[in-house]
Amino acid sequence: MKKWILCLFVLLAGCTGIPRDVSVVDNFSLQRFLGTWYEIARLDNRFEKELEPVSATYSLAQDGSVKVVNRGYDAKKKEWKNIEGRASFLDERQTDRGALKVSFFGPFYASYNVIALDSEHYSWAMVCGRDKSYFWILSKSPEMDPILLRELVAKAASLGFDTAKIRYVRARP
Repeated sequence: MKKWILCLFVLLAGCTGIPRDVSVVDNFSLQRFLGTWYEIARLDNRFEKELEPVSATYSLAQDGSVKVVNRGYDAKKKEWKNIEGRASFLDERQTDRGALKVSFFGPFYASYNVIALDSEHYSWAMVCGRDKSYFWILSKSPEMDPILLRELVAKAASLGFDTAKIRYVRARP
């Protein structure tokens, strides 16, 4: 029984973390981050395949966690899909760092690392998972200035993300 519990702990803990050679933002303000963010670009993943546009709305839940509502349009099925989850800081003692964890399925958490952010207006963000296969460029607006987008993609490449595989998300279905 003890081995099973240890294996489960290792499995769950293995889904969170920050990729090597990547840092999360400091002086992070959860309050300013709340609201709706639109996906501008991403490294495609199995849980978002065929969805665009995609948005995520973050709001404070009564229990102090963050309510997360992801919404995307499935063009094949011609319908909107929603999923609700919860997020909290990876380390509750460091609420000024952009290192969070998010769960859409019970006790299973994944990393949500804010690795770059418009610190003045919180109008755009770069987010990654526990490794470099999960990456998003987000904006508080459904569209982003192409020059800024190129700069963020170049920054992602300099951090070791495979930008040749980035999928640019359409703003409207």
